[in-house]
Amino acid sequence: MNLRASPLGFEPADELAALCKAGGDPLRLNVLRALANDSFGVLELAQIFAIGQSGMSHHLKVLAQAGLVATRREGNAIFYRRALSQGERLGGTLHAALLDEVDALQLPADVQARIGEVHRQRAAASREFFARTAASFQAQQDLIAGLPHYRDSLLALLDALGFGADATALEIGPGDGGFLPDLARRFARVTALDNSPAMLDLARQRCAEEALGNVELQLADALNDDYSAADCVVLNMVLHHFAAPAEALKTLAQRVKGGGSLLITELCSHDQSWARQACGDLWLGFEQDDLARWAEAAGLCAGESLYLGLRNGFQIQVRHFAKPEQHNGLRALTHRY
Repeated sequence: MNLRASPLGFEPADELAALCKAGGDPLRLNVLRALANDSFGVLELAQIFAIGQSGMSHHLKVLAQAGLVATRREGNAIFYRRALSQGERLGGTLHAALLDEVDALQLPADVQARIGEVHRQRAAASREFFARTAASFQAQQDLIAGLPHYRDSLLALLDALGFGADATALEIGPGDGGFLPDLARRFARVTALDNSPAMLDLARQRCAEEALGNVELQLADALNDDYSAADCVVLNMVLHHFAAPAEALKTLAQRVKGGGSLLITELCSHDQSWARQACGDLWLGFEQDDLARWAEAAGLCAGESLYLGLRNGFQIQVRHFAKPEQHNGLRALTHRY
């Protein structure tokens, strides 16, 4: 009698085992926690967790095989991010539950400090770029997507929101101030905020030329310094210069008054890595779903979106996110289309 058992297929069990294995290491759990609202390259993660690159690459491979992390190519660099759980797939419930538990973890203080250092390194590179290239800013912007490419669409979206005569606006990173005259005509008071003195000087020249008496220029860091909230906060081609865009949206959402709006003009995700050197971009655009997910996590509600194709292969997304206003404990939106 042949007692040899025929091979059994345990592919589903293998998938669950890979998920359990990936979650069975404290360092990998902390990596997942660090990737909750951020993307990092393997060298950045090796720096953050103070281990060698080869060791970090091994842990990322285990996480990727379990479907817990995904990759995104940014030019010649690869960044790791958390993969979204898919409840309908085998292991989806376990995947979601694991991430819920991970999000309740507190990263060790030294890891948090090194994450902050990575963010500072990114931000310093962006500031240095703008200090060096302020004089040629407009020409560089036009290489990809200058204000004329999206101004009319942005204004149409803005005008449809119907802000009152006493409403205020805040533009983060106004560049050479090209959009400030449009905001000054539509709002009682406008604040333009930038952390680059050279760029703010360009905006100041624009305000003087246009005699914009209701625009205040402020030299400040949008994420760390104090400034007033506004009914409408505008970011035109700015988010891709932030070291941690998801966290930046959380901070900026706090500067939107209840019932107000956040307007974001950004590039859709692209693979033209020369934009890093030519325009100082930290990120090569964003996926539409990522912006919506980050905004929701920041307490905002997605509104109308416009998508504009450009001849040079880039696509612009013009996005509106509304901040609910509390009325007797109920969330309500004051702006309607």
